[in-house]
Amino acid sequence: MSKKQDEKALIDAAKTDPAAFGELYKKYVDRIYNYIFYRTGSTRDAEDLTGKTFFKAMSHIKGYKHMGLPFSAWLYRIAHNLIANYHRDRSRKTEIPLDDVSSSILPQMGMHPERHMVQSQEVNELLATIRDLAPNRQELLILKFIDQLSNAEIGLIMRKSEGAIKSLYHRTLIELREKMNADE
Repeated sequence: MSKKQDEKALIDAAKTDPAAFGELYKKYVDRIYNYIFYRTGSTRDAEDLTGKTFFKAMSHIKGYKHMGLPFSAWLYRIAHNLIANYHRDRSRKTEIPLDDVSSSILPQMGMHPERHMVQSQEVNELLATIRDLAPNRQELLILKFIDQLSNAEIGLIMRKSEGAIKSLYHRTLIELREKMNADE
C-alpha cells in the first residue's frame, strides 16, 4: 500500500474514529504550528490557532472528499483562513518578539557571545525585512523554507499553478535582496 493510500485509509477511518484523527494530528501538528507561528509571530497565538485548525478539521472531516490533493493542503487552507481572520481582527502587523526568534533559531551553546550577537542582529534584520513583504510572499517563504515544501505542494496550498509559484518565488527573492541591499 502506498503512502497516499495509507493516508486515504487513515482519513476515512478518522471520519468515525477519533483515534485515527489523532494520528493525523500527530503527523501534521508540528508543520501547521510552524506555519502559523511564522505568520503570527506569537507562540501563544500560534498554539491557539493550531488548536482551532485541528478542531475545525476534526469537525468537518466527515465532509472531506479525496480530490487527489494531499490532506496537508486542506489543513494549510484552514490555517490560512484562520490566520487571515486573525490579522483582519487585529488590523495591524504583528511583530515577532526578538526573544522568541533568538531562542528558536539561533544555537545557544558553543557560540562566542560576539558572534552570537552579530548573527542575532542579522536574523532580526532578515525577519524584519520579510515582515515588510506582502502576506502572500511571506506565506511562500514560510512554506518553502520553514516547512520545506515543494513548489507543487505550495501551489496546492496557495491555489496557484506550480509555474505561478516559481515566478512568485523568483520575484520574492529579488524584492527581498533589493530591500536587504537598500538597508545597508
